[in-house]
Amino acid sequence: MAEFLDDSIDFESYMTETDAQARVRPASDYVSSLKEQLRGRKKQRFVYLPWEKTQANFDFRYGEVTVWAGQNGHGKSHIARQIALSLVGQGERVCVANFEAKPAKTLQVMARMFVGKNPFAPEFQMDSGIAAIEALYDDFGTWTDGSLWLYDQYGTTHAARVLGMTKYCGAELGIRHVFIDNLAKCVRDEDDYNGQKAFVDQCTAIARDLDIHIHILHHLKKPAKETDKPDKGDVKGSGAIVDQPDNLFLVWRNKAKEDERKAGGQAKADEPDQVLYCKKNRNHDGPGDGEPTIALWLDRDSGQFLGSAHASLMHFKAYPHRQPAPIVREWEAA
Repeated sequence: MAEFLDDSIDFESYMTETDAQARVRPASDYVSSLKEQLRGRKKQRFVYLPWEKTQANFDFRYGEVTVWAGQNGHGKSHIARQIALSLVGQGERVCVANFEAKPAKTLQVMARMFVGKNPFAPEFQMDSGIAAIEALYDDFGTWTDGSLWLYDQYGTTHAARVLGMTKYCGAELGIRHVFIDNLAKCVRDEDDYNGQKAFVDQCTAIARDLDIHIHILHHLKKPAKETDKPDKGDVKGSGAIVDQPDNLFLVWRNKAKEDERKAGGQAKADEPDQVLYCKKNRNHDGPGDGEPTIALWLDRDSGQFLGSAHASLMHFKAYPHRQPAPIVREWEAA
């Protein structure tokens, strides 16, 4: 006669035990994987920040999330636009979702960086000057076609909609970098820590599953003085905003230098206008410091942030973003 199993048996405990046994493996099983990673790095395609001096310290990896946090008015959105342009110049497909500015305004900032000049300066207000800028705008449009998208949504939105948009970008358009500006527009209440945690958690899952990079812009707490330099503990909201992402940058604007310049004083040229503090770089395996402090100088005509006080403007069409050398013909060189 067949035997019957008693329903009181704890079958789940056996399944858990079997699963654990299957997952516990000797370290030597992974040595071949280590060798593959070692040899694969030589063939790996790296994606960098716009500034050459940061190559050894930071690169963007697919399947990760980066949080860019800064005080209100400290330029985190501006920095993000320049990074987005650089990514396009490195052959990446990018989507910018800025809920604090209409798409045309976002694109205006990026086009100005690309052109390298202030299109509203007096010298460009005559017909010939306007025509010259329009030609550069056409070049910008052609260059970004098929590489840069803007999400046309202004004002407060819903977390589910933004997450759906992000999935669509990765799954349907082949976009590898999505900028979400900013978290406060996706999770409405500042004290909704569970909502913030859930949103960031889902972003990390989407990034991993679709092998894309998600950039989340976020606010810092208001400091005692606007000139105070930020730290990791100043990030507003749930601790998950710091804990869950792979990378964290704090954006700081040198307001003291700006105030000195506005007052007619002699602002020190060697002092940066902007600083990026990398406070987390979870999977860094490069040769340099994985959590660099990046000093930047603002070119006011173009809106570009440069790696030094005397650096040339960036040419975004190719990386590294150096200005192309002038063409010298044989008879000119003779």
